[in-house]
Amino acid sequence: MRRRSPAVLLLSALLAVPAACGSGGGRATTAGGSVGGRVSVVATTTQLADFARAVGGNHVDVYGLLKPNLDPHDYEPSPADVARLATAAVIVKNGVGLERWFDATIRNAEPKGAIVDASTGIALRRGPGTDRDPHIWHDPRNARVMVHTIATALAGADPAHRVDYEAAEAAYAAELDRLDAEIAAEIGGLADKKLVTNHDAFGYYVARYGLDFVGAVIPSFDSQAELSAADVAGVVKLIRKAGVKAVFSEASVPPKTAEAIGREAGVAVVAGPDALYGDSLGPAGSDGDTYLRMERHNTREIVDHLR
Repeated sequence: MRRRSPAVLLLSALLAVPAACGSGGGRATTAGGSVGGRVSVVATTTQLADFARAVGGNHVDVYGLLKPNLDPHDYEPSPADVARLATAAVIVKNGVGLERWFDATIRNAEPKGAIVDASTGIALRRGPGTDRDPHIWHDPRNARVMVHTIATALAGADPAHRVDYEAAEAAYAAELDRLDAEIAAEIGGLADKKLVTNHDAFGYYVARYGLDFVGAVIPSFDSQAELSAADVAGVVKLIRKAGVKAVFSEASVPPKTAEAIGREAGVAVVAGPDALYGDSLGPAGSDGDTYLRMERHNTREIVDHLR
């Protein structure tokens, strides 16, 4: 994909500011970072936007840069996105290198609000090389840390509602604890725990719940990584040797390669509405339209196809 230069992005954003700030039902974002009296929050991923809404409630106006079912590894900021970054009171990023575009875009937007890295305080896993795995949200215990970081940032930007943010955080943390216990019980009941996914996005989930990660169709943390014929042959060989029951595609990644590997290996491919939500939440009304629903959907599909 052809990338626009930072200079072009900045010029486009400046030209687009009046329209961007007046969008969303006529709610203007002020230089002070509020929308209709609410704290203006920009979240880089769908998961972070969901967390911010859960904690912020009616006190915040959350703008998610990444839209549902879109791949964050292939995201390109729009002029409207840059404009919202420039005027936000709080900007929340995933960190761990997921937003490769972030630093250059922030330099152009020159925001006055707080920039929060949701990965702060989380023990990161590494791949075979030196890359760190950015898919931290797939362990609900990490999600709890991320939510706390967001709640703290909101209270800092809006101290008048600190008690409300703290109460909402506590309630959501309890939901995350219940989710964690549910998933542990469901996965713990499996005799066959061999997992093959579209790309290496579920490492934290695998480590938390004791799954046996055989491999990925795209053996990388980045779903945009290029595959060679040797890579494909290697995955097929691993699947056959391990006796894997299914290959799990992902909703935000085209299933074509996974389906080809499944045919070659002679195993089922979980795709379409049953695909896992890896990098992004799903659209409204889908099984993955919130973080809690996403993780329950993923667990249900894994258990149904591996039991």
